[in-house]
Amino acid sequence: MDLEAFYLPLGDNRFSPTRATESPWETSAQHGGPPSALLAHLATAAAGEHLRAARVSVDFFGAIPRRELTIEVSPVRPGRRIDLTEAAMTVEGRTVAVARVWSIATGPTPPVVTELTPPPAVPEVSSSFLPHLPDWGFGQALDWRCTAGSPDETGPADVWTRVLVPLIAGQELTPLDRTLVAADAANGLSAELPISSWLSIPPGMTTHLTREPDGEWVHLSARSSIAADGIGLCLGTLSDAAGEIGQVSQPLLVRER
Repeated sequence: MDLEAFYLPLGDNRFSPTRATESPWETSAQHGGPPSALLAHLATAAAGEHLRAARVSVDFFGAIPRRELTIEVSPVRPGRRIDLTEAAMTVEGRTVAVARVWSIATGPTPPVVTELTPPPAVPEVSSSFLPHLPDWGFGQALDWRCTAGSPDETGPADVWTRVLVPLIAGQELTPLDRTLVAADAANGLSAELPISSWLSIPPGMTTHLTREPDGEWVHLSARSSIAADGIGLCLGTLSDAAGEIGQVSQPLLVRER
């Protein structure tokens, strides 16, 4: 599949999603990763270059259609050292997702810095994400390389991810783009029940970052748990080759199809 980018810019913060955004749950909808990354991309651009995203919280108001969309960015709590900016995505006048990004100014190195533990090296052979769906857009827009577990099995899974196309056509991927495109895949990678017969839907995603990844690969170590009443929680550790860069969490609606 020839994929140009996740989004084609149309001007005035309007974008056309390409097939690279295609969800495995519904072909006419977008996977949550690209919209999350696009919202955060525009929100952080408005916050200022001296600030770095420390928390990105995204709420999905339902399935996000794979149709032309508009994003409106608004300051919530502007500041030189700590800034909160909101970005809202609408499709045909309906709000489909909202992100709030806390950005924090970087400063001098403190006297204590947490020691990092590197994840396993990137395997030489690529893996398939949801191999029973060989031709879905988002699955082919990334290079997946497992270090533990397997996307074609249930349970915890660890995987290196490399985004293969730009987030926005004509623009280079940022480290934050790479991180958030991959982060929302945590629940699909670590599903405790077969997704062919069970839904595991996250109504939102929260990502905390201590730093941005160095290099084009982001490692995701994901684990999901399910309570007796059908509510689940997915937790994932995000790393680069040096070690942990942050954490992602997703509440889950777990129901039989």
